[in-house]
Amino acid sequence: MGTDRWLLAWALGSVALGATSLLIPLYFVTIGGSTLLLGVLAGTAAAAGAPGALLFGRLADRGGSRRVLVLVALGLAAAAIAVVSATESVPVVIAGNAVLWFSAGAAAPVLTLLVTVGSLERDWPNRFGALNRYQGWGWAGGLVLGLAWTTLLSGPLGVVAAQQTLLWVCAGITALAAVLSARWLPAEPSGASQPRPSRIARALARSRRLPVRSATLPIGPGRLYWLTRSLHPRQLAARLTPSLSLYFVAVLAVFTGFGVFWGPLPSYLAGTLGYSSGVVFALYLLSSLGSALCYGLAGRLAERYDAIGLQTTGLLGRAVLHPAVAVVGLAVPTGALGLLTNGVVFVGIGVAWAVVAITAAAIVTRLAPPAIRGEALGLYTALSGLATGLGSVLGGWLGGYSFTLTFGVAGGFVLVGTALVALLWRRAPEDAPTVATPSESL
Repeated sequence: MGTDRWLLAWALGSVALGATSLLIPLYFVTIGGSTLLLGVLAGTAAAAGAPGALLFGRLADRGGSRRVLVLVALGLAAAAIAVVSATESVPVVIAGNAVLWFSAGAAAPVLTLLVTVGSLERDWPNRFGALNRYQGWGWAGGLVLGLAWTTLLSGPLGVVAAQQTLLWVCAGITALAAVLSARWLPAEPSGASQPRPSRIARALARSRRLPVRSATLPIGPGRLYWLTRSLHPRQLAARLTPSLSLYFVAVLAVFTGFGVFWGPLPSYLAGTLGYSSGVVFALYLLSSLGSALCYGLAGRLAERYDAIGLQTTGLLGRAVLHPAVAVVGLAVPTGALGLLTNGVVFVGIGVAWAVVAITAAAIVTRLAPPAIRGEALGLYTALSGLATGLGSVLGGWLGGYSFTLTFGVAGGFVLVGTALVALLWRRAPEDAPTVATPSESL
């Protein structure tokens, strides 16, 4: 294990993040948070990571103590979870959740920088992959913890008490991760120069840093910071090709649809369908595992077939599957059959996400002129995060009227984006004859 022991500490912190990513929305619904405010909760979580990443990334990039920055982020996260666990105030939960995801976003670019310590630049993509494996499986472990804890203890303790005690446990896990990080994080290299952001951005673009998780928070704040570090909007706008511009419009539509779906989803599953917290955790876990198990296959398909065509297929699947969640609730009797059907739908949602995630960077690098590929990837990341946050708020508002309408609108946004991506099937070769190699994809 050697110098990589600190990755175990971050994996432990990721367990808490994975559990709270769903636990806090479920707790929010349990204490009476409205569907509209649930959308606000999800939207602020999606948006909070960006300023955290930009602030802490800039501090680390300017020579700030990376160890201290990681410890501060973990300490803030532990405190935020503790505050949420100790209150039943809706505004306080929203604020605490925002601080939690600000902290998670703040740690991400610093960890990206730390993982390069002591390694050659050509090895950085593999190092980023190792970081992703530790945090990704930690995240999945958090969903498993949430499933087991809420299933076993909701009966004896009651739903609220079971959720609160798990929040306390997650706060303790995060604090333990901070203690272990203080012991295991690599020492600051004395007198060593910081890696240039442009080199880290290129290495990130070559790596396959795919999270083992659902698309509730699909954009990595660490990637956002480094890929937008040298973003020059005027220069980028002047060099955008028509096809790349069209793809970015599609990205806005698609991720708005994703946000509309995922933002109010816990309220629908727990409130409308009456699923227990354990069942909701299980459905999210199925989606995450569906993605994780299909990333490899999606990558192999992307190397053999056209990435735009594959993404069109994946997006079309999601455009159908998001409304299908509402259709299952209306048409399939509640009970084991309805749960089984929803389980299949959630696996399909996860598989479709694997296809979309794998092909996204390959499409951007294919459509972008070589001089702005890094900046184009950064813009894709920023637009995805922005659209997800806005979509979450819109989904919460629509959910206050009808979940059938909400999931239909989500599918409609994704369908519009799918149609725009499909238009690129013929246009792309005219604007960008250079095709990205498999190593340039996510």
